[in-house]
Amino acid sequence: MKSLRYAKHLFFMLISYLVFSIVNGYAQEPLDTSNLPIIFINTNGQVIPDEERIVADMGIIYNGEGNLNHVNDPFNNYNGKVSIEIRGSTSQSFPKKSFSFETQDENGNNLNVSLIDLPSENDWVLYAPYCDKSLMRNVLTYALGNEIGHYAPRTKFCELVLNDEYEGIYVLIEKIKRDKNRLDISKLKENDTIGDDLTGGYIIKIDSFTGGGSGWGSEYSDSLIYQYHYPKYDVILPVQKEYIKDFIYQFETIMYNNNYNDTTNGYLNFLNVEPLCDFIISNELAKNIDGYRKSTYMYKDKNSIDGKLSLGPLWDFNIGYGNTSYFEGYLTTGWVIISDIYISGFVPFWMKKLFNDTTFADQLRCRWMALRQGPLRHNWIMERIDSYYDYLYVAQQRNFTRWDILGQLTWPNYYYGETYEDEVNLLKDWITDRLVWLDDNMPGNCHAYSVELINHNGQNQLTLFPNPAKNNMVWIKIPTCSGLAELSVFNIVGQKILMQHISKSNISKLKELDVSGYKNGVYIVRVTDFKNTWYQKLIVE
Repeated sequence: MKSLRYAKHLFFMLISYLVFSIVNGYAQEPLDTSNLPIIFINTNGQVIPDEERIVADMGIIYNGEGNLNHVNDPFNNYNGKVSIEIRGSTSQSFPKKSFSFETQDENGNNLNVSLIDLPSENDWVLYAPYCDKSLMRNVLTYALGNEIGHYAPRTKFCELVLNDEYEGIYVLIEKIKRDKNRLDISKLKENDTIGDDLTGGYIIKIDSFTGGGSGWGSEYSDSLIYQYHYPKYDVILPVQKEYIKDFIYQFETIMYNNNYNDTTNGYLNFLNVEPLCDFIISNELAKNIDGYRKSTYMYKDKNSIDGKLSLGPLWDFNIGYGNTSYFEGYLTTGWVIISDIYISGFVPFWMKKLFNDTTFADQLRCRWMALRQGPLRHNWIMERIDSYYDYLYVAQQRNFTRWDILGQLTWPNYYYGETYEDEVNLLKDWITDRLVWLDDNMPGNCHAYSVELINHNGQNQLTLFPNPAKNNMVWIKIPTCSGLAELSVFNIVGQKILMQHISKSNISKLKELDVSGYKNGVYIVRVTDFKNTWYQKLIVE
């Protein structure tokens, strides 16, 4: 009888605790079914190290976009081996770890596979959003980067179970790599040592040396180090090292001289301007205090293809958009690129010099104005954030039960919210104020572009009908273009789901777009003739 009373007491205590927990938001939602793909990793008793990867087993449950995934479903997207290690620099101190991994066959060879609808490759990142309590800063940045018109890593939200322990929401990200499905520049082979073959492609970066690396110092800035990224520092040939090093030296020498902006012999012979404009815009929109001095990638293709230096792809914006308490990153005002708050030598001197150049500033403002009518429209950014919020809403409850950091200052936060909704609203409010400040303070003038911008809203506007689309076919009225045009369609998470070229002879005709296979939702249609770009939102119902 006594034991029965004790059992009843425990039962009512448990019920009371559960009620209290639910009311106060503490009850853990068990991972049973998720609208996100579920990744399982089993290290078979091994500890995942910082370096020297271990081999583990990985399985992915993914029943397709819009379908639920159950933990008891079979591994239907991947079921095999991976080599895995902890990744990151400062983020390695967080209890929620990020990982790099390679998919492998049974013999330990790299295995190119498509994971969760991303193009086939073998190098991947499992990024752990921890200090970014919105969970979406990197995903948002890369999606906007793709819409702006450059390659940025594609992403997939997922939930991770590591060695039978739930680890929360992660983001599967394409690792920056030269590949036909990623950064599509020329492959540099071992025998590419002379002539045009030697001139590309190269990827270099400005970054910390976490995980190893090698590079060279700038001749004109003691603090500036360029690193080899592709080919890898332990593979690139000496003659290839010397070529890209000499190319950067020639470019920096021109930028160091007073005639750097000479229209015949100046920097335009070495640098693609629009990618630099877009790189600056992306970093300044986020007020990314790591921008320019860390995670800054640039690439060069063969001379016969392009031959100039381009900035990108974008990488690592988790402490952007006000998510830091130092270097005034929390303020919605001020520039990063010309800031004197931290050691200015870490920012390439040639970026700062161009930012203060009148001609470049005019181009930067024109590009800003064009993008503000396209993928950087306030409403479009807000809609994208809202779509992520809706998509993550159930899973974030599990994530923040596993990592109980809502309502707390977590380094390097300046602001923090009591709830997930608060965190997302802080992000939206910060971006709203930042857009206003950039509109008012972007340097340069754009008189030469004003007519073109009017055309975007006038008779040459990209027109879709019917819109919303309720049938299988949408008609597109293409603007007057200067030549071959490119039609692209992006989904809500920034993935390019369609790309078609339109010949000059067909530009004036109505273009058919078959949307019978599109899920209900919001899409962005982009048409570009590589001088001008037009955007329009398409709603499929």
